[in-house]
Amino acid sequence: MDIAGSTILVTGASSGIGAALAPLLAARGATVGIVARRADRLAAVLDECRRHSPGSRMWVADLGDLDRAVTVAEEAWDAFGGLDCMVHNAAIPKRVPVPRLTPELVDETMRVNFTSPVRMTLAVLPRWIERDRGCVVFVSSMGGRIGIAHEAAYCASKFAMAGWSESMAIDLHGTGVEVKLTLPGPIDTEIWDVPGNDPAGYTGPFVPAAECAESIAGAITTDGFEYFVPPYFPGGLGQVRDMVVGKTQNPDAFIDAMGQMAAGSA
Repeated sequence: MDIAGSTILVTGASSGIGAALAPLLAARGATVGIVARRADRLAAVLDECRRHSPGSRMWVADLGDLDRAVTVAEEAWDAFGGLDCMVHNAAIPKRVPVPRLTPELVDETMRVNFTSPVRMTLAVLPRWIERDRGCVVFVSSMGGRIGIAHEAAYCASKFAMAGWSESMAIDLHGTGVEVKLTLPGPIDTEIWDVPGNDPAGYTGPFVPAAECAESIAGAITTDGFEYFVPPYFPGGLGQVRDMVVGKTQNPDAFIDAMGQMAAGSA
């Protein structure tokens, strides 16, 4: 799809990837709707968007409230007279080892990271199908393709998003509705420092959020389904895709190596 002249809803837009992506899309001619919990920070991002696209709007919402999430999608559609694209970027971390996880922590992670984007997408999908045009971008994670120590709940939500996206793309193949799966690696955002999480095992280097946002914008405008954003792991460690493919070729070796690393850092 063309960004110029489009209407795009971006969730998780008060910081990090979303805060970098929304003004970028506005600068390229989109009318942008932005969603997040923190009104003051969201308003600052909206000001940036409106410098390029005066019709941009914001919705303050906790997307863990699934009914509210659906309402936001419907309100955005009505406010803009339709949505050309939704970018599901909102997510929470959950760095808690499995023995300390509770059902409540798992449910919270799945609601925000997986169920909310699915519910919001289903709210507008019939209208996209009717007009044979639409685009949905699911921002998953490297943790949606490989397991990460102490992040079972987070990886479960991101694996679910990857699986949903893949099957959705199959079901909608040949229609005018595009499905994009983007897989960020270690991006420099607040997700590494959210209270209530164990310290991350990975400590850098990190990719700037603006670089990731550029890659997501590129995914919106090109043909294709799966995008590593950016495609290279920082620090000269090669292509992210190669790491994922290597894991699938020998999962036992991968689990053994990751388990030893996790044990060594405990």
